Amino acid sequence: MIRLRYYSRKKYALKTPALLREKNGVRMYRNFWKRFFDLVLSGLAIVILSPLFLILCLWIKLDSKGPVLFRQKRIGRYRTTFEIMKFRTMRIDTPHDVPTHLLKNPEQWITRAGRILRKTSLDELPQLLQIFTGKMAIVGPRPALWNQDDLVAEREKYGANDVRPGLTGLAQVNGRDVLSIEDKAELDGMYAAHVTLRTDLTCLWKTVVAVLTRKGFQEGEHANEHRTEDE
Repeated sequence: MIRLRYYSRKKYALKTPALLREKNGVRMYRNFWKRFFDLVLSGLAIVILSPLFLILCLWIKLDSKGPVLFRQKRIGRYRTTFEIMKFRTMRIDTPHDVPTHLLKNPEQWITRAGRILRKTSLDELPQLLQIFTGKMAIVGPRPALWNQDDLVAEREKYGANDVRPGLTGLAQVNGRDVLSIEDKAELDGMYAAHVTLRTDLTCLWKTVVAVLTRKGFQEGEHANEHRTEDE
């Protein structure tokens, strides 16, 4: 079982053959139970959180002009593209497909509602619908921007493009915005090679802690230049 911490590429290269020798139970989880749990849990979450969805939709609509949802082309499983959905947190005249840190005075583009949604990660909630439909998973590598060829290519080295992108993942609980492209892809590869129930549960628990403490989260000019979570 892997331990959720930073792994050097040298260690990864040495451990890869062992990680790829999966037991029958692990294969069953990867091929069946993981998708089953994603379907059931996302469905329950959508029903339970539907009042919150409605409140947030109204808040966003009243707070600023524009649609409630923000859509952006991302890279999915097997390097196919899909449109990720988020609650809109920025003004409609914000330059499209430009990371927040590259904008001049990025705070001027973020709406009042958007500041809170970003701090609490509530802007990611619409992705529950995409988990339910099978485009995403609860845990997996975060989907790269369509034009992030460097991250996609680096992930290809580790087979990380062959699993469904997730709402959260190893990179998100081990540094998130402060990680380099290489380190992020390496952690994504570690997950792709070791998809287990225990790993997923640990990621979920550490995600809750990271959201509450905002560990590894950076915004604006101090954000890592390779951040992929931006609108």
